Amino acid sequence: MPSPQSLFRAWPLLVMLPLFSVAPSALAQRVSARDKEALEVLDQRMAAAEKRYRDALVLSANSDPKGTTEGDAALEDMEDVMDACLKQKGCQVHTMLSAYKRLLKQNVDAESSASDEEGEVDLLDDGTDHAAAIAIPEAARAARLLNDQRHAFDKMVQYNPAVQAGIRRWLTDMRVSLITSYENYQYVRPLMWPSWEKHALPEALLFGIMAKESNGRVHANSRAGAAGLMQFMPATGRRFGLGPDGTGFDTRFDPTAVGMASAEYLDERMGALNRSIELSLAAYNGGEGRAQRVYNQFAGRNFWDEVVYNQFPGETKDYVPMVIAAAWLFLHPKQYGLEFPKVDAEPATFPLAKSASIYELTICLGNGGTRDGYMRALRNLNPRYEPDQWIPAGTQIKATAKIASLYNRNCVSGPRADLARTLIAADVNAAIIRNPLAGSVAVGDVTPIPGVPTTVATGEPKPAKPKAEQVRDYRVARGDTLGKIAKKLRCDLKQLARANGLRAPGYSVKPGQSLKLESCKK
Repeated sequence: MPSPQSLFRAWPLLVMLPLFSVAPSALAQRVSARDKEALEVLDQRMAAAEKRYRDALVLSANSDPKGTTEGDAALEDMEDVMDACLKQKGCQVHTMLSAYKRLLKQNVDAESSASDEEGEVDLLDDGTDHAAAIAIPEAARAARLLNDQRHAFDKMVQYNPAVQAGIRRWLTDMRVSLITSYENYQYVRPLMWPSWEKHALPEALLFGIMAKESNGRVHANSRAGAAGLMQFMPATGRRFGLGPDGTGFDTRFDPTAVGMASAEYLDERMGALNRSIELSLAAYNGGEGRAQRVYNQFAGRNFWDEVVYNQFPGETKDYVPMVIAAAWLFLHPKQYGLEFPKVDAEPATFPLAKSASIYELTICLGNGGTRDGYMRALRNLNPRYEPDQWIPAGTQIKATAKIASLYNRNCVSGPRADLARTLIAADVNAAIIRNPLAGSVAVGDVTPIPGVPTTVATGEPKPAKPKAEQVRDYRVARGDTLGKIAKKLRCDLKQLARANGLRAPGYSVKPGQSLKLESCKK
């Protein structure tokens, strides 16, 4: 989204200045009543165009993509008025140009302000909750930068040393995790944010929870059984419509479903806990039953009150300020020297021209100007598919406009597509050269002893053959691939695949599938 300043398509002043010389002076003309009416209409059109432009600046400040379109349209309206003014008897061009000059001065002043006070400019500022600009001593300026209360969210939480310590952690050891979370969030934002917006919940809070819970990885799992972007436990997920959908897929991994469920859950908790974000986060992490009991027992006291704070386990005491800290940085990055990367995440879909896996798509797509490529974006937007699973031709893949363009360019046909398919089909076992020694020389007496099997080379008794291993079964778990199973159980991959009718190169398996463990040593 361009800045409000960049919306303005500056008109060349050298082109506009000749208008003054060609415009007839109103004093030298006799203006009829009809001309006066026409002049009033032109004045109204210019005023409407100016208002339309100023409204476009507000839209742009609110990260609304309509801002650019509306801004350009408003300037075109002004151009039309100027053109009509030149043709209208009695119209004074310099009066019409005053609107242009006001807008030009507004842009110059804004750019100057941004340059002079760069430390106070917030890249994600939505322009809605600014504190009034006042002259303050330099000593107090730093404190104002720390807690300027410019966003609605800022007034809903306490900005205290615990939150500041959380910000310190996000900006040092956890900076990479924060940046990664932001990038991942941009791809799933169109799927999750609408539900939160519908419930009037802060987007910064959505980002903060997601960053702390999963770093924006759709398939995140915890040892306790929590899963997905927002780490829903099975029981809580079921309450809000999440869980197995009958096809073997757990909708806790679906960003759209999780966006709806998490919005409903947070709205429910905040409604029960006096709209306290801190207590609602404590419920999210430490259990809603505990949070509700504490709230009922110590009515009127907030999370940071010692008697309330000490009712929660250490994990929750850490969780609450860390989520708020991530949310705070989402809203105020530039004040902390933080620059979030620009992510081209315009939603799009494309049909697979031929069967492929997400691994293969990741290779043929390339980086496309990103640091890490598109594997995580594809995984997050298409959570039903394992990365090595073959997806049938014709399947609609959720992606971005940039990914769709790269797919058509690099993955449908050509050397990059062929290279990706070759790499995906590569089998480590095919690199092993199997060339058994031809022929042997017998040494010594090789006369067999009656009744005792002997080897040809030594005449020694043959070792007894072990009994054939009993074929066992193995049930595929979520996240398993045939390669992982073969490695874990020390199986020959090709024999294991052949025994279960699986075809190369994908060897696709599904959770819950039963496999015969042939050739396995463990």
